[in-house]
Amino acid sequence: MTPATTLLPALLGLVTGLSLIVAIGAQNAFVLRVGIEGRNRVIVPVVVICAVSDAVLILAGVLGMGALVTTAPAVMVVVRILGALFLIGYGLWAARRAVRPGALVLPEDPQPTPSGMAAPATNVTGGLRTRTGAPAGIGVGTGLAVTTVLALTWLNPHVYLDTVVFLGAVASQQDAAERWWWAGGAMVGSLLWFAGLGFGARLLRPVFARPGAWRVLDAVIAVVMIALGLRLAFDL
Repeated sequence: MTPATTLLPALLGLVTGLSLIVAIGAQNAFVLRVGIEGRNRVIVPVVVICAVSDAVLILAGVLGMGALVTTAPAVMVVVRILGALFLIGYGLWAARRAVRPGALVLPEDPQPTPSGMAAPATNVTGGLRTRTGAPAGIGVGTGLAVTTVLALTWLNPHVYLDTVVFLGAVASQQDAAERWWWAGGAMVGSLLWFAGLGFGARLLRPVFARPGAWRVLDAVIAVVMIALGLRLAFDL
C-alpha cells in the first residue's frame, strides 16, 4: 500500500472519531474541570483512561462486536439505569459545590524564598489568594478522579452505541487492508482530544481565580450531568 492509500483512511478515522467526542458531555465536562485544577498526578491518569477506553471500544467496533451490543438489551438497560443514577448523583454533588463553594488550591511553580526554600502553597478561597503553610483545598483526588471517569465512560450506554456500533459500522465500510489504518486514526483523534482538553484547560486558570467562576462552572456541570442522567433514566 502507498502512503496515500493509508493516510486517507487514517485521516477519515481521525475526523470521524473527533466528530463523536468533541461535544459537551459528562466525560468532557469532568475532564475539563480536572484540567482546570491543573494537577498532573490527576490529569494524566484521567486522560489515559479516556484515551485507552476509547481505543478499546473502537477496537471492539472494528472487530464486529457492535452486533453483540445490539443483541443484549437487558445488559444495556442495567448500564442505562446505573449510568443515570451516577450522573444524577454527580450532578447534585456539582450543584452543592456551586451553592456552597469550598477552598481550592491551584498549584503554582514554587517560588524561592531568601532562605532557598520553596514558598508556601497558595490557597484560593472564594477567588482570594492567601499564603498558607500547607495546601487546604478540596480539588478532586486521584482515586476519586479515576473512579469517576471510569463510571462516566463505561456506565454510559451511548458510548457503546456511538463508538462500538456506529464506528464499527463505518469501519466495516473500509477495505480490509485500510480498516486498521482507519481505526488507528480514530484512536489518535481520541488521544489528541482528551490530551488537549485535559492539559489545555489550565490556560483557563486565570479566569477561575475569580470568586464566581468555579460556581458558574459547577452549575453548568450540574445541569449537564443531571440532564444527561434524566435522559438516560427515561430513555430519551
